[in-house]
Amino acid sequence: MKNQIRWIAVLLCTLFAVPLALAQTREVPKFEVDPNWPQLPSKWVWGQVSSVSIDERNHAWVLQRPGTIRTDQKGKAAPPLIEFDEDGKFVQGWGGPGAGYDWPEIEHGVYVDGKGFVWIGGNGKTDNHLLKFTRDGRFVMQIGRKGQSKGNTDTQNVNMAADTFYYAKTNELFVADGYGNRRVIVFDADTGAFKRMWGAFGNVPSDNVPKPAKVPEESRIPASMETGRGPEQFEPPVHAARVSNDGLVYVSDRGGRRVQIFTLDGKYVNQVFIDRWCEAPHCGNGQTVASTAFSQDPAQRFLYVASRSPARVWILDRKTLEPLDSFGRPGIAPGEFYVMHHMNVDAKGNLYVTEVQDGKRVQKFVYKGLVQVPVR
Repeated sequence: MKNQIRWIAVLLCTLFAVPLALAQTREVPKFEVDPNWPQLPSKWVWGQVSSVSIDERNHAWVLQRPGTIRTDQKGKAAPPLIEFDEDGKFVQGWGGPGAGYDWPEIEHGVYVDGKGFVWIGGNGKTDNHLLKFTRDGRFVMQIGRKGQSKGNTDTQNVNMAADTFYYAKTNELFVADGYGNRRVIVFDADTGAFKRMWGAFGNVPSDNVPKPAKVPEESRIPASMETGRGPEQFEPPVHAARVSNDGLVYVSDRGGRRVQIFTLDGKYVNQVFIDRWCEAPHCGNGQTVASTAFSQDPAQRFLYVASRSPARVWILDRKTLEPLDSFGRPGIAPGEFYVMHHMNVDAKGNLYVTEVQDGKRVQKFVYKGLVQVPVR
């Protein structure tokens, strides 16, 4: 009788062990770095690589900073904007000062919209404007004027805007504005007319935000113990704004270490903190959310988040905001990250990540499909 009970117990454990094991894994995208992408012509060298956008042909438009190239290599500086095909072969390069517009002091964000127009912004002291070009570099329009920002209430100028995103359904340009301001601002993409703007939690963006009191290092509460919903205003830089297929605006509050989500009209929906424990000087500058991107499936099931100081890309369930997996670590080898900046995804699901400061590169991570990973 005792043996029968023992064998029944073993059988039950075996039967329940399989579903239990299956419950401990989940499906996530897998990526593999392509160390040979892109092929910059040998006559040129990179400066800091600030931003990347993918057009409808799966061509990558890479914005870099010629002004950051070493003095002894200035003669080999690549053009500010370079187009590569999906294999990483050079297509064309252009950009820089010209007639009728103010080229940015410091190149920061690039976005190629669905109509084939190229949007460029900067984060230099006087970069209070956005530029619109055709894909062959012909100037179309400038929103704002150099050095004319009047702050967060200004509806005509931006203030060191970090990123733009074109949303075709409303023909609007969503701007992460950014370094000098604390807001998302929206313009008509054809006329440049102001539409609306908002700050963190949908609040009115403010110029007068008191700095938090400094606390002695020895008495500071560890960041890992921080609670609450965070600051009521964005903590500059507001580094990116991306709109999902279902009409939600994902804002990268890099200084606030969070992604905030809004409706198209700026109504606050939700937020998620990313590596909130990370603080300077033990973790770079202590800032995390540099950029976001969506998986390529129509439902955009996954949200990718570039966490700057910890040097990794987080993969989240876009609906629940649950962290599922991450990849990357600090370093300069292929697949590692040195000061992550902006990122984007192409139609095949491949992920592109740029790096500034001494990183000076753009990396392509090839989408390898969905795999099962252990639940953390």
